[in-house]
Amino acid sequence: MQIRTPAVAGMFYPGEKNKLSKLIDDCFLHSFGPGEKPPKKNGKKILGVICPHAGYVYSGPIACNSFYSISSELLELFIIIGPNHWGIGKSVATMKDCKWETPLGTVEVDSESAEEISRLSQKIEPDFFSHTREHSLEVQIPILQKTFSNFKILPISLINQSKEVAKDVGLAISKIAKKKNAMIIGSSDFTHYESNEFAHEQDLALIDPILEMDVDRFYDVLHKRKVTSCGYGAIASTIVACKELGATKGELLKYATSGDVTGDTSSVVGYGSIVFT
Repeated sequence: MQIRTPAVAGMFYPGEKNKLSKLIDDCFLHSFGPGEKPPKKNGKKILGVICPHAGYVYSGPIACNSFYSISSELLELFIIIGPNHWGIGKSVATMKDCKWETPLGTVEVDSESAEEISRLSQKIEPDFFSHTREHSLEVQIPILQKTFSNFKILPISLINQSKEVAKDVGLAISKIAKKKNAMIIGSSDFTHYESNEFAHEQDLALIDPILEMDVDRFYDVLHKRKVTSCGYGAIASTIVACKELGATKGELLKYATSGDVTGDTSSVVGYGSIVFT
């Protein structure tokens, strides 16, 4: 079994176990986070979430709102979809016969689900190489390790993020999720490197069709406004899958930019924590 070693430990999050564990706790307790450490006492049935994937000091607190909202559930599989920023490997890639390593330990890929989803979709192919440098999936895993136990992951990395691909991937994901006690995580940041005010304006316009779970209008707003959201295909795939599973609406738990968190508002990145119920 191959080991997928960390690509961004020591950069996006601490590479040392105790420091990483403490930072994740701090993100949960942060003023932009949920304000409490998991597990949540009770919660409504959530079928999927959207989480950011920047460095923890920037987006960690916002991401922890989504993780806290699902922390009372007993989950065996996390299906994590994110953009392939490096553009290496297959157009749409999962992987199998592999464990992902972080400073908090290892998490096994659900090879059975990886093989099945490759059969369900003509777009998704198993490919270890596609995942070797990508951070959008990796940064979700240490927070999952701190929050849950005894789970596997099904990673899906997207170079092609077209609406056609997102619908195909989303339908395939929903079929896997129906068979497993699974949670879908769409990994994406929103506007990149604009002024704080403009980022808020752009992102809230794009979040509106996400909350309505309207994929066609989502792509329409994305293209017309030229919103620089890096994981738009992951968001759309998550919407499609959650609708198939019975979700009827999205809920914005928290939106903030890196500027809101750090105080440097000159050139920011937007982050949103959204759940689908």
